[in-house]
Amino acid sequence: MDEGLIVSTAARALAFSTPLLWAALGEIYAERAGVVNLGVEGMMILGAVGGFIVAQTSGSPWLGVLAAAFIGGLAALLHAFIAVTLRANQYVSGLAVTIFGLGLSGLVGRSYVGLPLRNPIETLSVPGLESLPLVGPALFRDQSPLTYLALALALALYLLLHHSRLGLTLRSVGEAPIAADVAGVNVARVRYSAVVFGGVMAGVGGAYLSLAYRPSWGENMTNGMGWIALALAIFALWDPLRAVGAA
Repeated sequence: MDEGLIVSTAARALAFSTPLLWAALGEIYAERAGVVNLGVEGMMILGAVGGFIVAQTSGSPWLGVLAAAFIGGLAALLHAFIAVTLRANQYVSGLAVTIFGLGLSGLVGRSYVGLPLRNPIETLSVPGLESLPLVGPALFRDQSPLTYLALALALALYLLLHHSRLGLTLRSVGEAPIAADVAGVNVARVRYSAVVFGGVMAGVGGAYLSLAYRPSWGENMTNGMGWIALALAIFALWDPLRAVGAA
């Protein structure tokens, strides 16, 4: 097989997997706390449109990323309130958030459809690693900073979940909430933080699409990626490192 084809295919695969990885990592974290979030698609699309509007207005794509993270977290907070505080059905709540997000994004982004982003997030290369044969140009050259950040977060979340007290607390809340409550853990607080964190991750994943991968806004530009991220979390057996390969 042609070496150039291998390099270009691997590079494109890594770029396209970035939003999936962001969303899947957030879903893994939330599900480890015992909350299923079917609203990932809605949070991603809201992050995409919100991040684009802020970046286009301010001229700063990184301000757009922060806005997307905030919007995704806000949508997740709504899901957490319904699912954790009101104890409503998690699946129905998540689906409602997705439907709401798809509708609202189409409404607020209507006047921005087709506009190119003024200042998209620029790609970068990793000095030293980009010169490695085959692997260097495929994985470490001309990728978005959000791609490298997602890979670093996957490792950080793995260490947090499996080698820290916080991770032990999170997993105990997800697997045995009654026992965790008896041990003095505030189950609702842990679940709230996990769900909101998942929403932040989904929002950034959506922002990657409109600020880096295809720096523009189009209705339904996530095109089901939130659902794929949900499947990836299960396929990876709720393991952050496995999610990298799955994505």
